[in-house]
This record gives sequence, C-alpha cells and structure tokens, in this order.
Amino acid sequence: MTQVHHPRELQMIPIDQIEILNPRERNNRVFEEIVGNIKAIGLKKPITVTPRFGPNGEEHYLLICGEGRLKAFCSLGEANIPALVVEVSDEDAYIMSLAENIARRQCRPLELLAGIQRLRDQGYDKNAIAEKVGFTPEYVYGILLLLQYGEERLLVAVERGRIPLNTALAIVGAGDSSKAVQVALQDAYESGKLRGKQLLQARRIIERRQTLGRSVGRGTSRKREDVTTSSLVRVYTKEVERQKLMVKKAEFTQQRLLFVVGALREMLADENFTNLLRAEGLDTLPKYLAERVWAGGHVT
Repeated sequence: MTQVHHPRELQMIPIDQIEILNPRERNNRVFEEIVGNIKAIGLKKPITVTPRFGPNGEEHYLLICGEGRLKAFCSLGEANIPALVVEVSDEDAYIMSLAENIARRQCRPLELLAGIQRLRDQGYDKNAIAEKVGFTPEYVYGILLLLQYGEERLLVAVERGRIPLNTALAIVGAGDSSKAVQVALQDAYESGKLRGKQLLQARRIIERRQTLGRSVGRGTSRKREDVTTSSLVRVYTKEVERQKLMVKKAEFTQQRLLFVVGALREMLADENFTNLLRAEGLDTLPKYLAERVWAGGHVT
C-alpha cells in the first residue's frame, strides 16, 4: 500500500473547525503537564491536520496527530492553533493517526496492541507495521499471534514487561494442557529466558488464565462451562450443604438467645439486683430482648 503525501504547510487553524479522527482516553496528570508547558513556553510542535470540505463547500479539518495539544489549547481558551496541513486520503489519515498513538505508547496495553491488529486489517504486513510503530517484525508477529488466539491476559503481561513475548508464545503453543504449560515454563527457566520474579509472575498469570479465562478488563466474563447432569448435581449438592450450614448456625444462635433470655429473667427476679440497675440507670434493655424478658421493656 503506497502513500503519497503532498508537502506540508504551516497555518493557523480555527479550533472549532477541527474534527478528532481517532480519539483516545488520556491520563489527567499527563494532560495537566501538557497544559502547563503550553501555558509557560507556548506550543513547541504544531498539530497535523488534513483539509476536508462539507456538502456546502464549508472547510473543516481532520486531526491526524496532536489531540492532547489541541485539547490543551481549548482549555486555555485559544480560538486558533498552529497546524501542519497535509493532503492525504481518509484511509491514510486514519493510519497516520493510529500509528502516531501506537508509537507514543501512552494508551492502555490492550488499546495499543489492538492498534497493531487494526494496522494489519488495513493491509499492512508485519514488516510495514514494525517500521511504523518502532517494533521489530518478530515482536509484531508474536503480538498478532496472541491477538488471533484472544490471549488478552498474556498480551497485557507482555506489554507491561511481566513475562517475555517468547514465553507467552510458548504458553499458547502448549494448548490447554496444564502439564504442557508447566513444561513450557520449565524450558523457559532452564534456557534463561525466565528468571526470578518473572517466573513467579508467569505462574500467577497462568493460574488466573486457567481460572478466569484468557480475556481481561471491561465487563469481560469468565468462560462458562457446559451444563451437564453431573455439574447440576454438584451445584445442587453444594447448595444443600450451604443451606444445612445456615440452619445449624441459626439453631445455635437461637439456643444462645434463649439462654440469655432465661438468665436475664432469673437475675431480674432478684429485687436487690433490680434496685441496683435502677440506681445505675440501667433499667432498660434493647427492644428485641425486652419484649422477651418482661412486658413494657422496663424493670418491674
């Protein structure tokens, strides 16, 4: 896929005519730093936009890169912003924006890695993607393979540096066999690819992958098991045991309550004891106990 970019031209562009092509969430602390820097020393690097025309001939612009700088200018009350204007197609504008976000590596791990997949879906091979985002072709190939198998949990671990990419690929290659996964970990350890803290982290990740599934994050539910007769019996038996335990706890609590009520009645039958309670202002009980000990809730 070839791209022909016309020479860029620096212009002052009205902010209200700029449309954000590929918006992304932003760290508030980082954004405040951008605002502070622009307020103190001005804009060091202009944003990049490409012009478009509406149905009535009105001009507007698609933002290719510089979303943080654009929003910072808005927060400072500016009406115009310096921009490099470049003539590119809609597809190339989107790809340039996506590659910019990935190369900055300031978005969440899954968003960053999903961006690699979107580049692949746009027709780029691993070598072209690697050149755009600053990764090696081998790394891009590994990430695409993990994405293909839906291994979000391993992807996050790789991106955050908890385990090496080759270890994650070895785990995927081991399939669903726990024994094969452990063998893959052992091989990685013996070859020196997985040491110390990383080995412990890899074991924890594998445990969570087995219990919670391969996906992570926003409302992702764990993999549901197929409902069978034996699974229903297990669930029913577990629920019966839970109910029995609750009944035993309730009976034990009731017995203790009856003991307390009986003891209070016996003590309150002693006139000297009740006079002492009155003298100390302790001649009342909580309503729940008072209704069971004596009528009216007060010492008679």
